[in-house]
Amino acid sequence: MRMVFGLVLIVGLALAGAAVWMVQGYVSHAQVEVAREKAARLKLGELVDVFVVKKAMAYGAPITKDDVALATFPLNSLPPGTFVDAAILFPGDYLEPRYVLRQLEQNEPLLGVKVTEPGADISLTARLTKGKRAFAIKVDVASGVSGFVKPGDNVDVYWTGSTSGMNNEFTQLIETTIKVVAVDQAADGDRANVSGTIARTVTVEATPQQVARLAQATATGKLALSLVGTNDDTIVESVEVDSATLLGIQAAAPVAVEEVRQCSIKTRRGADVVDIPIPCTN
Repeated sequence: MRMVFGLVLIVGLALAGAAVWMVQGYVSHAQVEVAREKAARLKLGELVDVFVVKKAMAYGAPITKDDVALATFPLNSLPPGTFVDAAILFPGDYLEPRYVLRQLEQNEPLLGVKVTEPGADISLTARLTKGKRAFAIKVDVASGVSGFVKPGDNVDVYWTGSTSGMNNEFTQLIETTIKVVAVDQAADGDRANVSGTIARTVTVEATPQQVARLAQATATGKLALSLVGTNDDTIVESVEVDSATLLGIQAAAPVAVEEVRQCSIKTRRGADVVDIPIPCTN
């Protein structure tokens, strides 16, 4: 009997020890996970709920309350203009809707630059900067940079032609870093030229003075566009190239003509005075 009691006691002690070991392991693992989560939270920083779209939305689509949801993002990783307040995203209890200006993907945070102001028109006139005008330039494969120009890009404009009194054509840079606002009838950079076709017109944003220069240039010669890099802030000086400069042709120096000196004497013959040529003595 004592042997059975001792055996039961030993088994009980073993089970208790195993239980204690398992509990210690669980507690240790939980402490490691808690420490790891705290480190991750410290690395992420403050978290904030922002509005994201539930589905992909194309250019021109109206944004309703059913199209958005709240998602948690690290505050230090969000770009400026993110919507965190429903009263700002949908002011006036959604009496004036917003429209998509650029393609939005599912679960993408809403940004102010990708949507219109409440009630704003989505037409091209609503997107022009104050004091600017829209001017359309006819282009082809060569003059339109092979179709790579899209709304939002900046371009330089070159004019090629000749003026009265000149025998050869020349090319001159007439406008620099002009913003493109539309290609053909597409004002959305995500939709323009998606089919790979070459645009026929490029609409740029310009001041009235620039519009006058571009109109005069269109009427008197040919225009070509040159795409400017996204972060290129180089100030371009006056550029002008004519055919002679392009081919390295130098104008011939004028031939000096030696002046022939003539000497004469005057004599009277009756009532007339006559000049008679004679050799010059000096």
